[in-house]
Amino acid sequence: MTRQRTPQPDIEVVGVDAAGAEVARQRLGHGQDPQALLWACGWRAVDALEVSSHSAERHVLTARFQVAPAQGRPPVPHTAVVHRDRDLVVEPGEVADPYQRVAAYAVVTSERGLLLAQLSGLTSEPGRWGLPGGGLDPHEAPADTVLREVWEESGQRVQVTSLAGIQSSHWVGRAPDGRLEDFHAVRIVYRATCGEPTEPVVHDVGGTTASAAWFPTDDLAGLPLTAGWRAALALWPPHGHDA
Repeated sequence: MTRQRTPQPDIEVVGVDAAGAEVARQRLGHGQDPQALLWACGWRAVDALEVSSHSAERHVLTARFQVAPAQGRPPVPHTAVVHRDRDLVVEPGEVADPYQRVAAYAVVTSERGLLLAQLSGLTSEPGRWGLPGGGLDPHEAPADTVLREVWEESGQRVQVTSLAGIQSSHWVGRAPDGRLEDFHAVRIVYRATCGEPTEPVVHDVGGTTASAAWFPTDDLAGLPLTAGWRAALALWPPHGHDA
Protein backbone atom coordinates (compact mmCIF):
# COMPACT_ATOMS: atom_id res chain seq x y z
CA MET A 1 0.00 0.00 0.00
CA THR A 2 1.31 3.45 -0.92
CA ARG A 3 1.95 5.73 2.02
CA GLN A 4 -0.26 8.81 2.24
CA ARG A 5 2.02 11.82 2.21
CA THR A 6 1.33 14.96 4.19
CA PRO A 7 1.30 18.05 1.92
CA GLN A 8 4.59 19.87 2.35
CA PRO A 9 5.14 23.64 2.54
CA ASP A 10 7.24 25.67 0.13
CA ILE A 11 10.37 27.16 1.70
CA GLU A 12 11.73 30.58 0.85
CA VAL A 13 15.30 31.30 1.98
CA VAL A 14 15.94 34.97 2.70
CA GLY A 15 19.25 36.68 3.42
CA VAL A 16 19.34 39.85 5.55
CA ASP A 17 22.50 41.94 5.79
CA ALA A 18 23.94 43.69 8.86
CA ALA A 19 21.79 46.77 8.18
CA GLY A 20 18.62 44.67 8.17
CA ALA A 21 18.05 44.92 4.42
CA GLU A 22 16.89 41.92 2.43
CA VAL A 23 19.65 41.03 -0.06
CA ALA A 24 18.63 37.56 -1.27
CA ARG A 25 15.46 35.51 -1.65
CA GLN A 26 15.31 32.08 -3.25
CA ARG A 27 12.95 29.12 -3.12
CA LEU A 28 14.59 26.02 -1.65
CA GLY A 29 14.51 23.32 -4.29
CA HIS A 30 14.66 19.56 -3.85
CA GLY A 31 18.03 18.49 -2.47
CA GLN A 32 19.24 22.04 -1.87
CA ASP A 33 20.83 23.30 1.34
CA PRO A 34 19.87 26.81 2.57
CA GLN A 35 23.46 27.85 3.24
CA ALA A 36 24.66 26.64 -0.16
CA LEU A 37 21.73 28.42 -1.82
CA LEU A 38 22.69 31.72 -0.16
CA TRP A 39 26.34 31.21 -1.07
CA ALA A 40 25.35 30.81 -4.73
CA CYS A 41 23.71 34.25 -4.41
CA GLY A 42 26.97 35.72 -3.11
CA TRP A 43 26.22 35.59 0.62
CA ARG A 44 27.48 33.57 3.58
CA ALA A 45 24.93 32.54 6.21
CA VAL A 46 26.08 33.85 9.59
CA ASP A 47 23.08 32.92 11.73
CA ALA A 48 19.55 31.56 11.37
CA LEU A 49 17.18 34.30 12.57
CA GLU A 50 13.63 32.97 12.29
CA VAL A 51 11.22 30.80 10.34
CA SER A 52 7.83 32.40 9.75
CA SER A 53 4.75 30.57 8.51
CA HIS A 54 2.19 31.92 6.02
CA SER A 55 -0.92 30.04 4.89
CA ALA A 56 -3.19 30.91 2.00
CA GLU A 57 -3.67 28.70 -1.05
CA ARG A 58 -0.19 27.36 -0.33
CA HIS A 59 1.67 26.95 2.95
CA VAL A 60 4.92 28.91 2.76
CA LEU A 61 7.75 28.98 5.30
CA THR A 62 10.17 31.90 5.14
CA ALA A 63 13.57 31.12 6.64
CA ARG A 64 15.55 34.30 7.35
CA PHE A 65 19.31 34.25 7.79
CA GLN A 66 21.77 36.93 8.86
CA VAL A 67 24.31 37.03 6.03
CA ALA A 68 27.63 38.59 5.12
CA PRO A 69 29.39 38.80 1.72
CA ALA A 70 30.64 35.39 0.61
CA GLN A 71 34.38 35.05 1.12
CA GLY A 72 36.75 32.14 1.45
CA ARG A 73 35.71 28.54 0.99
CA PRO A 74 32.03 27.72 0.39
CA PRO A 75 30.11 25.68 2.97
CA VAL A 76 29.98 21.92 2.52
CA PRO A 77 26.33 21.01 3.17
CA HIS A 78 25.05 17.54 4.06
CA THR A 79 23.17 17.58 0.75
CA ALA A 80 26.39 17.92 -1.26
CA VAL A 81 26.62 14.12 -1.30
CA VAL A 82 23.50 12.06 -1.97
CA HIS A 83 23.77 9.11 0.39
CA ARG A 84 22.25 5.68 -0.22
CA ASP A 85 20.70 3.27 2.24
CA ARG A 86 23.01 0.43 3.19
CA ASP A 87 22.53 -2.70 1.02
CA LEU A 88 20.08 -0.85 -1.22
CA VAL A 89 19.07 -2.91 -4.27
CA VAL A 90 17.52 -1.04 -7.18
CA GLU A 91 15.54 -3.02 -9.72
CA PRO A 92 16.17 -2.42 -13.46
CA GLY A 93 14.15 0.57 -14.62
CA GLU A 94 13.22 1.61 -11.09
CA VAL A 95 13.32 5.40 -10.59
CA ALA A 96 13.53 7.09 -7.18
CA ASP A 97 10.49 9.21 -6.31
CA PRO A 98 11.55 12.72 -5.13
CA TYR A 99 10.15 13.74 -1.75
CA GLN A 100 11.09 16.79 0.34
CA ARG A 101 9.91 16.52 3.96
CA VAL A 102 9.96 19.45 6.38
CA ALA A 103 10.11 18.67 10.10
CA ALA A 104 10.72 20.59 13.32
CA TYR A 105 12.70 19.48 16.37
CA ALA A 106 13.97 20.97 19.60
CA VAL A 107 17.01 20.95 21.86
CA VAL A 108 14.94 20.78 25.07
CA THR A 109 16.69 21.42 28.38
CA SER A 110 15.50 21.43 31.98
CA GLU A 111 16.94 20.94 35.46
CA ARG A 112 17.01 17.22 34.58
CA GLY A 113 19.21 17.65 31.50
CA LEU A 114 18.55 17.20 27.78
CA LEU A 115 15.40 15.51 26.46
CA LEU A 116 16.00 12.80 23.85
CA ALA A 117 13.73 10.42 21.95
CA GLN A 118 14.67 6.84 21.08
CA LEU A 119 13.85 5.64 17.56
CA SER A 120 11.50 2.70 17.11
CA GLY A 121 11.62 -0.25 14.74
CA LEU A 122 9.67 1.76 12.17
CA THR A 123 12.82 3.80 11.48
CA SER A 124 16.11 2.94 9.78
CA GLU A 125 18.07 3.27 13.06
CA PRO A 126 16.02 1.58 15.80
CA GLY A 127 17.40 1.98 19.32
CA ARG A 128 19.38 5.12 18.57
CA TRP A 129 18.58 8.46 20.15
CA GLY A 130 17.85 11.88 18.70
CA LEU A 131 16.01 15.12 19.30
CA PRO A 132 12.24 15.04 19.81
CA GLY A 133 10.14 16.37 16.97
CA GLY A 134 8.63 15.40 13.65
CA GLY A 135 6.87 16.39 10.49
CA LEU A 136 4.64 19.43 10.13
CA ASP A 137 0.89 18.96 9.92
CA PRO A 138 -0.78 20.80 7.00
CA HIS A 139 -0.42 24.59 7.43
CA GLU A 140 1.21 24.15 10.85
CA ALA A 141 3.88 26.60 12.01
CA PRO A 142 7.17 24.81 12.87
CA ALA A 143 7.26 26.12 16.46
CA ASP A 144 3.76 24.70 16.98
CA THR A 145 4.96 21.39 15.55
CA VAL A 146 7.62 21.28 18.27
CA LEU A 147 5.08 21.80 21.05
CA ARG A 148 2.81 19.08 19.66
CA GLU A 149 5.52 16.56 18.83
CA VAL A 150 7.40 16.93 22.12
CA TRP A 151 4.15 16.25 23.99
CA GLU A 152 3.30 13.25 21.79
CA GLU A 153 6.77 11.75 22.11
CA SER A 154 7.54 12.51 25.76
CA GLY A 155 4.56 14.05 27.58
CA GLN A 156 6.56 17.22 28.34
CA ARG A 157 5.18 20.75 28.11
CA VAL A 158 7.91 23.05 26.77
CA GLN A 159 8.46 26.65 25.79
CA VAL A 160 10.24 27.44 22.52
CA THR A 161 12.88 30.10 23.17
CA SER A 162 14.78 30.58 19.89
CA LEU A 163 15.70 29.14 16.51
CA ALA A 164 18.92 27.12 16.65
CA GLY A 165 19.35 26.44 12.94
CA ILE A 166 18.24 24.49 9.88
CA GLN A 167 19.71 21.13 8.91
CA SER A 168 19.35 19.54 5.49
CA SER A 169 20.24 16.03 4.29
CA HIS A 170 19.67 14.08 1.10
CA TRP A 171 19.65 10.36 0.38
CA VAL A 172 18.12 7.60 -1.73
CA GLY A 173 16.51 4.62 -0.02
CA ARG A 174 13.35 2.69 0.64
CA ALA A 175 10.30 4.37 2.13
CA PRO A 176 8.38 2.38 4.80
CA ASP A 177 6.01 1.15 2.07
CA GLY A 178 8.94 -0.14 -0.02
CA ARG A 179 8.92 2.63 -2.63
CA LEU A 180 12.31 3.81 -3.87
CA GLU A 181 12.58 7.39 -2.64
CA ASP A 182 14.88 10.33 -3.39
CA PHE A 183 14.46 11.85 0.07
CA HIS A 184 15.36 15.42 1.05
CA ALA A 185 14.96 16.08 4.77
CA VAL A 186 14.74 19.70 5.95
CA ARG A 187 14.93 19.89 9.75
CA ILE A 188 14.13 23.14 11.55
CA VAL A 189 15.73 22.98 14.99
CA TYR A 190 14.67 25.17 17.92
CA ARG A 191 15.85 25.64 21.47
CA ALA A 192 13.24 25.05 24.16
CA THR A 193 13.02 24.80 27.94
CA CYS A 194 10.85 22.70 30.21
CA GLY A 195 10.03 24.42 33.51
CA GLU A 196 8.36 21.39 35.10
CA PRO A 197 10.03 18.24 33.76
CA THR A 198 8.36 14.91 34.51
CA GLU A 199 9.18 11.28 33.81
CA PRO A 200 8.80 11.03 30.00
CA VAL A 201 5.85 9.05 28.61
CA VAL A 202 5.33 8.30 24.90
CA HIS A 203 1.73 9.18 23.97
CA ASP A 204 2.11 8.43 20.26
CA VAL A 205 2.26 4.67 20.79
CA GLY A 206 3.13 2.65 17.70
CA GLY A 207 4.91 5.52 15.97
CA THR A 208 8.56 6.25 15.29
CA THR A 209 9.41 6.93 18.96
CA ALA A 210 10.03 3.92 21.20
CA SER A 211 10.82 5.84 24.39
CA ALA A 212 12.04 9.19 25.70
CA ALA A 213 14.31 10.20 28.58
CA TRP A 214 16.18 13.04 30.21
CA PHE A 215 19.99 12.77 30.08
CA PRO A 216 22.69 14.85 31.81
CA THR A 217 24.61 16.65 29.07
CA ASP A 218 27.85 15.08 30.31
CA ASP A 219 26.46 11.67 29.26
CA LEU A 220 25.88 12.57 25.61
CA ALA A 221 29.28 11.42 24.37
CA GLY A 222 28.55 7.83 25.43
CA LEU A 223 25.01 7.63 24.06
CA PRO A 224 24.16 5.88 20.77
CA LEU A 225 22.96 9.00 18.98
CA THR A 226 22.24 8.99 15.26
CA ALA A 227 25.10 10.47 13.25
CA GLY A 228 22.91 13.33 12.07
CA TRP A 229 21.79 14.33 15.55
CA ARG A 230 25.30 14.03 16.98
CA ALA A 231 26.47 16.48 14.30
CA ALA A 232 23.53 18.79 15.05
CA LEU A 233 24.25 18.83 18.78
CA ALA A 234 27.87 19.67 18.02
CA LEU A 235 26.62 22.74 16.12
CA TRP A 236 23.91 23.65 18.63
CA PRO A 237 25.03 22.23 22.00
CA PRO A 238 22.47 22.17 24.81
CA HIS A 239 22.71 24.89 27.41
CA GLY A 240 20.58 26.02 30.27
CA HIS A 241 19.89 24.47 33.64
CA ASP A 242 22.66 21.90 33.67
CA ALA A 243 25.07 23.12 30.97
